[in-house]
Amino acid sequence: MNQAIRNSWVAAIAMFALIFGALSYVQVVGADDLKANAWNKRAMLQDYCNDRGAIIVGGAPVAESVEGSEQCKFQRTYTQPELYAGITGYFSQSFGATGLEQTMNEQLAGSSDQLFLDRVGQLFLGNQPKGASVELTIDPELQKLAYDLIPDGQRGSIVVTNPKTGAILAMVSKPSYNPNLIATQDTAAEAANYSELNKIPGINLNQNVSGPSGELLAPGSVFKLVDTAAALNSGKYNKDSVLDNPAEMSFPGIQYKLPNYAGGNCYTRSTATFAFALQQSCNTPFATIARDLGQEAIADQAKKFGFDQGMGDQLRLGYATSVFPTDLDAAGLAQSAIGQRDVRATPLQIALMTAAIANGGVQMSPNLVKTVRSPDLRVIDEPDPKALRTSTTPEIARQITEWMTSVVTEGIARSAAVPGVQVAGKTGTAELGNGLNNSWFTGFAPANNPQVGVTIVMEGVDITTGAKLTSPNAKKIFEAVLNK
Repeated sequence: MNQAIRNSWVAAIAMFALIFGALSYVQVVGADDLKANAWNKRAMLQDYCNDRGAIIVGGAPVAESVEGSEQCKFQRTYTQPELYAGITGYFSQSFGATGLEQTMNEQLAGSSDQLFLDRVGQLFLGNQPKGASVELTIDPELQKLAYDLIPDGQRGSIVVTNPKTGAILAMVSKPSYNPNLIATQDTAAEAANYSELNKIPGINLNQNVSGPSGELLAPGSVFKLVDTAAALNSGKYNKDSVLDNPAEMSFPGIQYKLPNYAGGNCYTRSTATFAFALQQSCNTPFATIARDLGQEAIADQAKKFGFDQGMGDQLRLGYATSVFPTDLDAAGLAQSAIGQRDVRATPLQIALMTAAIANGGVQMSPNLVKTVRSPDLRVIDEPDPKALRTSTTPEIARQITEWMTSVVTEGIARSAAVPGVQVAGKTGTAELGNGLNNSWFTGFAPANNPQVGVTIVMEGVDITTGAKLTSPNAKKIFEAVLNK
């Protein structure tokens, strides 16, 4: 009798283990393979209708799942959609996912390894897994301020960071869009909305940190910070060096001549110090440095600042890689040294370059995620600040900071000055060949103890408009952070 009972128990336990194992495989181990199976037409719709975790800014959700319909239990919705579209992206049953909805899908959908026990618990309760919530480093007030500083109808981007930690405090672009129009459960409306949004000039519905149009941008004279670091690192130049500053630079065998800006003060001197060349953003001294040092030295320094390199594993957002061209002739190297030709960068890349100078030469990994919490609010991920690369030495970083401070106090970035605070900055104007420019500002404050870095680019503007929308707006952001 005892043996029969024992055998029955063994059989029952074995059957339970078999059922539990099969369910565990379906829910956990084999979930990805099953979802990717071409025969599984329900996979996307099932994910779409699940209870995804919220994306949170300042304690409030900017993306969350709310009660849906009988056919689809949950509906993805976005609060302040245009303000955060470039970060959250969208989650669509027809067009997939972009932004954090894509890159953090495992956490938001509840399918990551970190949520294994949560999935098992939900399995016993007969429920679908719930997703983890993702809290961002974004400051909601700064995000709104930065967004409002870009006029409607103007293509532009603003990135605000903490240079010491790599935390992204604000990151906005215009034109933006409303992800709710693509996340709707009405597939006909979804397709029509997607088509209409794609007709907006300069918009990129798959926005990453390249900017609103999805294109890498010529950085113009902000790239001269790379030349300066390369020059000082070479040992051939120092803080007291006198640089050649001809009105224009000629090249053998071609008619092209590289000029200084005719409307500036560079024409008043045939030689210049580093301070004056950066203050007035003279072209020919930096082109001369590049010709003297050679392409390899400039390219190597650009890589140390992040060009042609990755952005680390803490950004959690798709990005485009900034580039410095190869196989340049003499004229091409001179043009590249002033951020023209085929040099291309993202606003975030320029922000990281400047942050490295602010942080004593160490570039921190850009970080957009503050915490990831399971459905029971248990913290499952909390990234610590992480050094990404060493861009230059502390001594060179301090010297460049001193010169960048003089750009704001004595140079063409005076509009970025904040009373009572030392601000370090650099402007840039990349000519587009049609009388318009990409207008840049990048800098940080306070210069002696950086708390905030700001990078602004306005695309396709004239000189006057660019000047109004860059340095003065940087001042407003500096004041907003430092007055908190």
